[in-house]
Amino acid sequence: MTNATGFAPRAVLADRLRTHGLATDAALVAGGALFTAAMAQFEVPMWPVPITGQTLAVVLVGATLGARRGVLSMLVYAIVGLAGAPFFAGMSGGLHMLSVPSFGYVIGFIPAAGVIGWLARRNWDRKVGRAVVAFTLASAIPFVTGLPYLALTLGALGLPNDLQSVLAAGLYPFIVGGVVKALIAAGIVPLVWSLLRRR
Repeated sequence: MTNATGFAPRAVLADRLRTHGLATDAALVAGGALFTAAMAQFEVPMWPVPITGQTLAVVLVGATLGARRGVLSMLVYAIVGLAGAPFFAGMSGGLHMLSVPSFGYVIGFIPAAGVIGWLARRNWDRKVGRAVVAFTLASAIPFVTGLPYLALTLGALGLPNDLQSVLAAGLYPFIVGGVVKALIAAGIVPLVWSLLRRR
């Protein structure tokens, strides 16, 4: 059953593939994790939290794969990185990353991918206006886990971890970049849908 646009309702971009099944899903999940790992290497080194391309990758993966595959992809990304693969910023990886102040944002990638995937299945990714709202919301989610984690790790290091210090280190420098990345994603995904419709 299709809607007026000719697409099955609640489809995401990955559903437009000609092949379906467990192997395809596994490849998509792995591909999403690898894409996020690659985008993590686009880094502006800062301490305690670097600016990277990860958030852009997370929202693109979630919107493209949908909530379930998007969440699985971010779980694979985090677990394989903690296992030692150089998946995180600066080609880093290993269990010691749990003590890095920025790791809380990685935890937040998992629900962020789920939320944007859920919204994408409800067509929030097909028109630029609604896509901007959806991608901005999803881009903000990693801060929900990232900021408390940052406060805890800074405190453990004996560094200032009051609210203003945490916001100055983990939020304010990322607002403009986060909005820009959300706008980029909100331009890319609706454009791809538009091209598919023309086909």
